[in-house]
Amino acid sequence: QVSCFKLNGCASPLHCLGLQCYGVFLQMLTAGWDELECHRVFNFLWELSNLARKVQTVVSSKPGSARRLELRIRLFCRGVLLSPGSRRSDSAFWLTRILKPWPMVNQARLLYIIFGPVSSRDGHVVWQKMIEGPTDETSLKGLADAIKLLYGTEAREWTADDVISLVDELSVVPQEWLMENNARLLLLSGNSICFTFMASKAVNGRAVELARLMVFMVLVCEKDLYCMDWAVRMMQKVCKVFSTPWERNNFLQCLENFFARMLMDMLQAVLAGERDEEDSSFLNLFHLMNAQANFHKEILYLAMGCTSSTS
Repeated sequence: QVSCFKLNGCASPLHCLGLQCYGVFLQMLTAGWDELECHRVFNFLWELSNLARKVQTVVSSKPGSARRLELRIRLFCRGVLLSPGSRRSDSAFWLTRILKPWPMVNQARLLYIIFGPVSSRDGHVVWQKMIEGPTDETSLKGLADAIKLLYGTEAREWTADDVISLVDELSVVPQEWLMENNARLLLLSGNSICFTFMASKAVNGRAVELARLMVFMVLVCEKDLYCMDWAVRMMQKVCKVFSTPWERNNFLQCLENFFARMLMDMLQAVLAGERDEEDSSFLNLFHLMNAQANFHKEILYLAMGCTSSTS
């Protein structure tokens, strides 16, 4: 009956410790229980807090139209069911219970509500963050950690294809993301999910999409100071997925064509005088030119049998 433990009960949810205390209590109480018992606990909480109806409301409404409800669902799921400090296996179990009852498109919406970026002022979900411009690691870390959790061995009910489909759906929530943000999310999600995602495009003959993604991964490596030889090694692994030399060569041609097209577009923006307070058009061109140069430098080191500059 404590108001904090009810989904709509707390008057100041952002500054209340009630849900966190509830989560720690639940974590201690269910430690060592088998999955069937924990499943019954989840069903009880789901029904008690009327979460099913509330989640249905937010996933079927226009993003941001029920901001307070989105916030309360986020705080309840993160504070109670996904309590900080929980074991990975426990977190994977509770997150699976939250997501699995819903279609994939709703799973992606719900994942963004729970782990996506929020306003530092009022805690509400920022839906336009991935669409309006390049974002930073902080805004993507929660989503990347959730993807790694679902892709890991602890989440037995998720196949690699399930997670790839979820990442695909996530990249259009609420609209299509900037490709740089897609690339940054994949990089933060780890090598395995990154390679699996790219390999799926190679297997399905989507060489143009794959080349575009690869260019943005190179750009993110340059901007975020990752080792550029990582991008070259990833490209090598992806090239081995293609079944014929023609498909591999076509991918490499698409890669170079997209580099050239992006450089020309950015140069045109600079020459047209499209500037803002941060002079972003010139900065983007600077980053891409450095990214291309460092990427090709690592390829030359590899081709000539030299030691990488990052070794």
